[in-house]
Amino acid sequence: MEVKTKTIIPAKKHVYLEGPKSRGYELGFAWRVFRQFIKGFRSLHFTGPCITVFGSARFKEDHPHYIKAREVGKRIAELGFTTMTGGGPGIMEAANRGAFENNGNSVGCNILLPFEQEENPYVQKSITFEHFFVRKVLLVKYSYAFIIMPGGFGTMDELFETLTLIQTKSITPFPVVLIGVDFFKPLLENIDWMAQHGTISKEDIDLLMITDDLDQAMDHISEFVKAHYKVKPRKPFWWLLEKR
Repeated sequence: MEVKTKTIIPAKKHVYLEGPKSRGYELGFAWRVFRQFIKGFRSLHFTGPCITVFGSARFKEDHPHYIKAREVGKRIAELGFTTMTGGGPGIMEAANRGAFENNGNSVGCNILLPFEQEENPYVQKSITFEHFFVRKVLLVKYSYAFIIMPGGFGTMDELFETLTLIQTKSITPFPVVLIGVDFFKPLLENIDWMAQHGTISKEDIDLLMITDDLDQAMDHISEFVKAHYKVKPRKPFWWLLEKR
């Protein structure tokens, strides 16, 4: 197993919905965002290929969704992929834990929050971001598939932003798997309602796979990746002070 490393990107005071600031403030903000991206790219350049798991931070380890997510992390490790999550507790911890306990690679992209979000102990590499939009770019950039498990607003935000990027061909299509048929059934009914009203195309529904069968989910991901991607190994450049 790799030695655990942690990158923390310093927090700044959040000031929202107050309109334009001074030019100096705006330049400083842009610079801080740039630094977050560069640190994220450097930290994750040799990580992967990854499968990202999203889900609620609120489930405890005796909850059925936590137990299922732990098995998901194990299955990802068996496929030879790195398990990437938001780095926090709940579903994220469970997926990282399943990978870690089965000798797989486990990575977390954490976010600075005043409550709830703390780094879980099963990540070998952790990066903490100040801004959600930077974090989401990194979670998508290195992933060959998304697994969505039961969650709240944050999980739904990540799901629908990913679907929007695939739908608009802003990113290369990749598998998006929902695990939790009972939980997601009302959501799928609402998505079907959108298609009936023409706000999405009927073929957009096919961007999603929903199942409780982990064998089915992993076979779907594995077959898609084999058919569409070739993983190219990357070599570190000593003159950029890069490390695997």
